[in-house]
Amino acid sequence: MYALSDKKYWSGRIDSEDNPDSFRFHQAITITDVKNLTGNESAFGIVGFECEEGVRRNKGRLGAALAPNKIRQFLSSLPYNIDKKVVDTGNISCENGELEKAQEQLGSHLNELYSHSCTPIILGGGHETLYGHYLGARQYIGPDAKLGIINIDAHFDMRDDPIPSSGTMFRQILEQDSNAGYLCIGIQEFGNTKSLFNTADRLGCRYIYEEDVTANNFQETFGAIDQFSKDHDYIILTLCTDSIIAYAAPGVSAPSPFGLDPKTVKTLLKYTAAKENMLSFDISEVNPTYDQDDRTVRLAAYYLAEVMNQFNKNKA
Repeated sequence: MYALSDKKYWSGRIDSEDNPDSFRFHQAITITDVKNLTGNESAFGIVGFECEEGVRRNKGRLGAALAPNKIRQFLSSLPYNIDKKVVDTGNISCENGELEKAQEQLGSHLNELYSHSCTPIILGGGHETLYGHYLGARQYIGPDAKLGIINIDAHFDMRDDPIPSSGTMFRQILEQDSNAGYLCIGIQEFGNTKSLFNTADRLGCRYIYEEDVTANNFQETFGAIDQFSKDHDYIILTLCTDSIIAYAAPGVSAPSPFGLDPKTVKTLLKYTAAKENMLSFDISEVNPTYDQDDRTVRLAAYYLAEVMNQFNKNKA
């Protein structure tokens, strides 16, 4: 189901009523139905995916469906220090456990955003958000373009379960799409079975272990991102917040005691978002139900602002 965002989530401190340099996100955001977009918007298009059916199927702890509106509340008061218009195009929710239908709706919504020169910024939801993200990007660029997916995650999410979930998306994509590629950054050896490593190798997944991400001051990781970007016509970026160390991000579906440092994730997001062939970004697995002092949703809001500020900085 599709619904417009409630204005109550966009409110907060006001430093000036008339000086744009003092504005915060809630003063600059425009709420609009995606069907009302016209022509070349040249904007960031926010859309929420209120879904945790994939997490439920994957036997994770529930609460991620609450994340989109909660993240909006914390993004709302951040300084609007970006040089591009932002439109909030509402939420897509999963009803009656119909995950596949919701993912298709998200894909169609994103295609509309791309078609009006909007850069989609997707607020998940469980990590099943990524499959809808993929569907929208593939619909927009066509079947023959090479699409690379960069995932910051402790887990491959390549389970061989008979029913799609938050843990199957990347296997689904790579098995059905010969023009898709996958780079996973932050993989943990004890976050994945040997079978998952075998599946990743069989399907040509490139991956970097969590302990190797910062090696040589990120130079090896940056090199892998550079090469992956060159090997694909377009890139989409997804952040699973359970890749972050648990004390900094306790409000996630699957906490990680040996996850990445928040500043490390910030560095990865900014570097990758600057790629000239980057299409869009989603943040997934924020779970407000299990958050502590709103640490995780606050971190998510800052990441969104950082990504929007950095997006396509290397674009010629």
